Amino acid sequence: MEIALTKKQPWKKWTAVGLFILTMSYAGYSVSSKAVKSLPLSELSFQTVASSDIDIYTRAYGEFSSAKERLLTAPALGKVSEILVRPGTKVTADTIILQLDNPRLVQEVNAANGQLAQQLAQREAFKYEQQSDRLNYQGRIADIEAEIEKAQLELSVNENLLTLGVSSKIELQRAKLSVKQESKKLEFEKKKYAQFIEMQSYQLTQRDITISQQQAQVELLEQQLDDMKVKAGITGSLQSLEIELGQSVQLGQSLAKVGSDNELIARLRLPQNQADQIDINASVIINTQKGLIKAHITRIESVVSNGAVLAEAVLDEPLTSNARPALSISAQVFVKHQENAIYIEQVPGFRPRTKQSVFVRSQGNLLTRKEVTFGELSQNRLVILAGLAIGEQLVSSDSSNYVHFQQIELID
Repeated sequence: MEIALTKKQPWKKWTAVGLFILTMSYAGYSVSSKAVKSLPLSELSFQTVASSDIDIYTRAYGEFSSAKERLLTAPALGKVSEILVRPGTKVTADTIILQLDNPRLVQEVNAANGQLAQQLAQREAFKYEQQSDRLNYQGRIADIEAEIEKAQLELSVNENLLTLGVSSKIELQRAKLSVKQESKKLEFEKKKYAQFIEMQSYQLTQRDITISQQQAQVELLEQQLDDMKVKAGITGSLQSLEIELGQSVQLGQSLAKVGSDNELIARLRLPQNQADQIDINASVIINTQKGLIKAHITRIESVVSNGAVLAEAVLDEPLTSNARPALSISAQVFVKHQENAIYIEQVPGFRPRTKQSVFVRSQGNLLTRKEVTFGELSQNRLVILAGLAIGEQLVSSDSSNYVHFQQIELID
């Protein structure tokens, strides 16, 4: 019996393998980035690339702070006997925050007032003594003047008697000498009186200086005693209270802090990578959730903390109704003016200062994927640094499900 052997044909095996590889390659191609996906035009939204001059603003966050703050300290040793106001309470300049007691200070005030009263009484007594001494001098001067008149009268009589030949010349000389002596005595006494008046003036001035010093001491002690009623000093609110009832405090110890409510400044944290581009007096737009307030930068610190630089801005417009110290705020801070900037209106999904793949409408109903570099986001405008041209349209709706496609065909 003859057995027929079938000859193997290897080309069939390789043909099958090739077909399998071709099939798999086609399937891979169908889902590869080079494949074309079809989508209805109505399911997509677009943004058109535009160009214009843009003011670049950076976003910053911070809070309001009191423009005026006052630290209340202890005017003297004392003990907290009464607390009248708690933190958060509205206060005026004359509002008493707390009361301190110091019995020794009260004694010092009383003693100083007593010493002042004693010095005032002594001054009045000294004035009467001075007046009595002046009267004594004036009495001696009057006596000398009377002696001069008497001597002049005797001189006149002797001159008349000498003319009649009754009086002698020696009597006349004696009378002249008496007038001369009394006149010199009067002149000397008047000089002594003038010096005495000047000396009394200096003595009175010295006493007045002593009294003025004592009055200043009394006023200082009384002011210290009055300051034991610790007052706010400014209109605003009590921000903090650092003592407790019954606590003893030292001179100069911090007691509380008061800040203004209607006079506020904004403390902002600027991004570190843009802080050096922001100038003093740069404009700021503050958002308080109940309105916008214009302001300007007045101070920028050089210290970097947690990737931010602290800056202060002074408000240029009235406060909104919710403005208060420590209120959290957001702000737009002017960085620079950019001419002929290329941009799109900001939509969710596009992030500033990133490089992203987007679909761009290129020819008719065909979308092509491109790499686009985005720059700053300013006032809802996202600057385009590279990848797009003016007038091009890019898909702004969510296209995350089609990122593995290189092109998409639009269907009307």
